[in-house]
Amino acid sequence: MESHSDRSRTPTPRGTAKLALLVGALGVVYGDIGTSPIYALQTIFNPADPHPVPTNIANVYGVISLIFWSLVLIVTVFYVGLVMRLDNEGEGGIMALITLIRRHSQGRGRKAGLALAALGIFGAALFLGDSMITPAISVLSAVEGVKTVNPDLETFIIPATVVIIVLLFAFQRKGTAVIGRWFGPIMIVWFTVLAVLGIGGIAKNPEILRALSPTYAIDFLFGHFGIAFFALAAIILTFTGAEALYADMGHFGRKPISRAWLFMVFPALLLNYMGQGALILEDTGNIQGSFFLLAPEWSRIPLLVLTGTATVIASQAVISGAYSVASQASELGYLPRLRIAHTSEHHYGQIYVPWINWLLMVSVLTLVFAFRTSEALAFAYGMAVIGTIVIVTVLFLYFARVRWGTPRWVLWTGGGLLLALNVTFLAASSTKIIHGAWLPLLIGVTAFTVMITWQRGREVVSAERERREGPLREFVDKMRRGEPKAAQVPGTGVYLGRGSATAPLALRAALELNHARYAQTVVLAVQTEPVPRVPDEERIIVDDLGHCQDSVIHVTARFGYAETPDVPRALRLVRPEQSEGRRLRLDKAVYFLSTIQLKAGKEPTMATWRKHLFIATSHITSDAAEHFQLPRDRTIIVGSHIEV
Repeated sequence: MESHSDRSRTPTPRGTAKLALLVGALGVVYGDIGTSPIYALQTIFNPADPHPVPTNIANVYGVISLIFWSLVLIVTVFYVGLVMRLDNEGEGGIMALITLIRRHSQGRGRKAGLALAALGIFGAALFLGDSMITPAISVLSAVEGVKTVNPDLETFIIPATVVIIVLLFAFQRKGTAVIGRWFGPIMIVWFTVLAVLGIGGIAKNPEILRALSPTYAIDFLFGHFGIAFFALAAIILTFTGAEALYADMGHFGRKPISRAWLFMVFPALLLNYMGQGALILEDTGNIQGSFFLLAPEWSRIPLLVLTGTATVIASQAVISGAYSVASQASELGYLPRLRIAHTSEHHYGQIYVPWINWLLMVSVLTLVFAFRTSEALAFAYGMAVIGTIVIVTVLFLYFARVRWGTPRWVLWTGGGLLLALNVTFLAASSTKIIHGAWLPLLIGVTAFTVMITWQRGREVVSAERERREGPLREFVDKMRRGEPKAAQVPGTGVYLGRGSATAPLALRAALELNHARYAQTVVLAVQTEPVPRVPDEERIIVDDLGHCQDSVIHVTARFGYAETPDVPRALRLVRPEQSEGRRLRLDKAVYFLSTIQLKAGKEPTMATWRKHLFIATSHITSDAAEHFQLPRDRTIIVGSHIEV
C-alpha cells in the first residue's frame, strides 16, 4: 500500500509543468548572459584594446568586484527585482513597457508618455541590433577555443561558425518549447560546469574572495578612474542578455526566470568569474583563454564541445526576444503585419517569426565575415545592450511615478543612483564608437527609422482610406433603401474593414460594381488590444447599425497582441440573438478583403525618401487571408490604389 510520504513525493502535473518551464527558461533565456565568462575577462584585460587595463593585483580585485556588484545591481535588483514586475498580462520586454506607458499617460502627462514611447521604440530597435551581434560573438568566441587545443585549427574557425549559425536558425521553426526541452538540460550541465571550474580556481587562490567587498569596486572606480572608466565598456559584456530576461518573460513567466537566476545562473557566474580572477592572480599570462585554462588539460576538448553548444544556446535568448519585440511592434502598428507562428498549444507567447528569423541569420553571417574574430566584435558589442538598459531605466522610473505613485525622494535617490550607474556604463561604451560600437547604433537608428516611418505612413494611408470608404451607417441606410439597386444572393458575406465607422472598400465595390448583396452581410473589424490575450467572453462586440431586421450587422473581433487572429472561429461566437435571430451560416461564408496598392504622391505627408521606405516596407506584409485564418477557397480580394 502506498504511504502518504510516497504520495507526497509524486510530482503533480502542475509541479512538472513548473519544472519544465524553469528548465526551458534555462535553455532559452540564459544562454547569452550565461556564456559571457568565455570572453568577458580576456576582453577587459586585452592588451590590444585601445584603452587596455593593466594586469595587476589591484586591478584584478577591482574588476572582479565591479562585475559582482554590476550583476547584483543591474540584473538582480533592477531587472529581476523591479522591472520584471511590470508585465502586460504576462508579456514582458520594452514593447510591453511602452504599451503600459501609453495606456496610463493621460491629460498633461500625454505628451511625456508619447515622447517616452518614442524613446522606447528606439530601445526596441537597439535590442534588435543586439540580436544580430550576440549570435556572431557568442559562436565565434566558442569556436576560437580550438586554438587552445591546436593552433593549426584556426583556419576552420570561420567555416565552423557559419555552419553552426545556419543550423541554429534553421532549427528555430521548431519553436521555443522544443528548443527549451533540448537546450534546458544542456544549460543545467553548463552552469554546473561553470561553478565547478570556478570553485577549482578559487581553491588555488582563495584570496580572490575579498573581491566580494564593494570597497574594491569603489576604490578601482574612483581611485583609478582613468583606467576603470574604459574598463566599464568591457564589463558590460558580463551582463549582456539581461534585457532578454524581460523580453522573454512572455515565453516562460516571471517566476521560472527569476528562480533560475537566483538559484543557479547567478551563483554559477559569480563562482566562474572569481575562479578566473584567481587564475589571473596566479599568473598574468593566463589572461588569454582564462576560461578554458580553468579546466584540466585532459578536459579541454569536452569543454570545447560543451562551450560550442552553450554559445549556440546563447544566441537563442536574443533570437526569442527579437521574435517577441517584432511581434508586439507589428501588432501595435510600428511594423507591417508579419507572419507569426505560435509554436505551443500549452503556453502563450512561444512564437516563431520567419521573416525576422531569416533577416537575423543573414545579418549574423555578414557580421561574422566582416569582423572575423570575437575580439573585433567585442568593441561593437555592449553599446546596444547598455543603450536599451538606460532606456528601460528611464521608462521604469516614469511608470513607477505615474502608476505606482512612488515618492519623489525614492526615485531621486534609488532610481537616480541606478540611472547614474547605467549612464556611466553608456558613456564608457561610447568611447568604443570609432572602434566598432557605431555598428549597433547604425542598426538601431535604421530599425527605428523603419518603425516610425511605418507608423507615420500607416496614419496617412488610414486617413485617405477612411475618406474613400465613407461613413458605414450612411452606406447601410442607402442599402436598406435599395441604393444602389442590388440583387440578393443566398449565403453569408463577410467584409473585413478597419473599424466600425467606415464602409469597407470591398463592400462598396460589391454593391456599386457587381450590384449584388448577400442574404446575410457581416462587416467585420479586427481590433488588436494592448493586452496579450482577450478571453472568448469578451471577444465579440456586435452592432446592428441601427436596423435590427436588415440582415446587416457589424462585428468587432478583439484579439490580444500575442494572439494569432482566427476570424472564422471568432464569428462562431456570435449568438443568434445578436445576428437578428438567425445563426450565421459560416460553413459556406465568403470572405472579402480590401487590399491597397501604394504609390508615392506629391502631397507633403512625408519626405520623399520616407515615402519610398514606407512603400518598400509594405512588401513584407504577410498575406491577410493567412493572417486572419480565412479559408482560401472562399476568400475574394478587391484591390485599390492610394497615394502616400
